[in-house]
Amino acid sequence: MKHPSCRGLYAYWTERRGERPIPERGDIEPAAIRNLLGDSFVLSGTPDGCRFRVAGTRICALFGRELRGDPFVSIWHADSAALIRDALAAVAEEGIGFVAGVEAQHGGGLAATFELLVLPLSYRGMVGARMLGVLAAFERLSWLGMWPAESLRLGALRYLTGAAPPAIKRFGAADPISLRRTFTVIDGGLV
Repeated sequence: MKHPSCRGLYAYWTERRGERPIPERGDIEPAAIRNLLGDSFVLSGTPDGCRFRVAGTRICALFGRELRGDPFVSIWHADSAALIRDALAAVAEEGIGFVAGVEAQHGGGLAATFELLVLPLSYRGMVGARMLGVLAAFERLSWLGMWPAESLRLGALRYLTGAAPPAIKRFGAADPISLRRTFTVIDGGLV
């Protein structure tokens, strides 16, 4: 993670979960992350995809509209939408977060780079029903609020597989899943 807002939210999320795999939605206090609220959002996972429950003022200003209730994929370019759906499915199903580079342009041709962080929350015992995130610009956007951004384009994406302890329960399932990968070396016998 490169952006201070992403590092700050990740540190807060990690602190709030303590020994648990994922913090509860009720454990997140907006006042504790007030300096991040303009760039933050909460998504609601539904069978038809993830929708904005809350979107910060700078994110809404970036698109020139209120995003509450809109599908998260609605702000993404068609060539990035499928990748974002897959990444959100990993957050919901595996209980892991991701960080990604993002680019936005407006009609005048000015571009800006962002960092996106999406982390899972447990809501009423279900992982993936809520997600917490930040979309933070690396530079100050002189055009923010004057022209809406076109759809976002996804850059490099990295899953935060170390974000959760090895065993979590998914969607209230009885069997824990393992997030720890194993590596085995097999001696090939070459001399």
